[in-house]
Amino acid sequence: MNYLKQIVILSTLQLLTISCSSQTAKVSTVEPTNYINKITSADLKTYLQVIASDAMEGRETGSAGQKLAGDYLINQYKSFKIPFPKGAKDYYQKVPADFMNAKKNENLPDSENIWAYIEGSEKPNEVIVVSAHYDHVGVKNGEVYNGADDDGSGTVALLAIAKTFAKAKKEGHGPKRSILILHVTGEEHGLHGSRFYSENPLFPLANTITDINIDMIGRRDDLHKDSNNYVYVIGSDYLSTDLYNICEEVNKKYVNLFLDYKFNDRSDPNRFYYRSDHYNFAKHGIPSVFLFNGVHADYHKPTDEVDKIEFDALAKRTQLAFAIAWELANRENRPVVDKSGN
Repeated sequence: MNYLKQIVILSTLQLLTISCSSQTAKVSTVEPTNYINKITSADLKTYLQVIASDAMEGRETGSAGQKLAGDYLINQYKSFKIPFPKGAKDYYQKVPADFMNAKKNENLPDSENIWAYIEGSEKPNEVIVVSAHYDHVGVKNGEVYNGADDDGSGTVALLAIAKTFAKAKKEGHGPKRSILILHVTGEEHGLHGSRFYSENPLFPLANTITDINIDMIGRRDDLHKDSNNYVYVIGSDYLSTDLYNICEEVNKKYVNLFLDYKFNDRSDPNRFYYRSDHYNFAKHGIPSVFLFNGVHADYHKPTDEVDKIEFDALAKRTQLAFAIAWELANRENRPVVDKSGN
């Protein structure tokens, strides 16, 4: 009888050990290092040579050139086998001309936001938005303004981030929360595309846990002449201590850029926090961070060309954005909103 009891006890302990091991395996998170390193200068350059080419005619809002750029983005997502979001009919969110011209009539035609989607495995209803505007200022006096940095750099960063998340998912390490890749239109005319999405969201804003916005990350400014190993971080601490800490921690762990908070000051006269698309999420109480390289001599000039992009810097800043998104997607809790904001 004692022998039988011993067998039962040993069997029970073995089952408990197996059960605990299974639970541990289930909740463990794969380190993103291998995936971060999949984001390369070569891929980003390949994408940007198309997005910022003369064929796109400067990607003016609603123009044929911008629509051609949109076609390219969609074809890339199809090649990556990344679908449009659940609940959408296709890769487009139509942004009507009436909406964009309501405040200031610039005779803008209809345009489109473009979206792609990586569904989360455990908390799919919680969504991280990764945004960048894909419009620029078009053709002026016969010169094409290609906007390689503004915001071709952010546009191609989104492609690389989406491709890398899709690869992780294919290998069984997809994000626990969902990732909405959002290319917005009309930024140059007043943040119209992001404003339209924030007022007509596909996913409830209450379930949108963060916006990571990328606008100009391919160059350096005059304050960093000696090194491109930096990025300006704006807004990460405005609404959420958690978001600030996440940005700091993943950078130290994986990327090691110098995070420059010069323009994070609410009293900064440039007011960059209010001038890019994250603001239309932040004003609704969604923790948001804006990654930015600062302005340079080619800002809004026809000389903002691909041959001036520093692809090593573009790759590292894209890797940082990916690492932030990875942490947000896989951590146990969404970032707490513990500050009043703007």
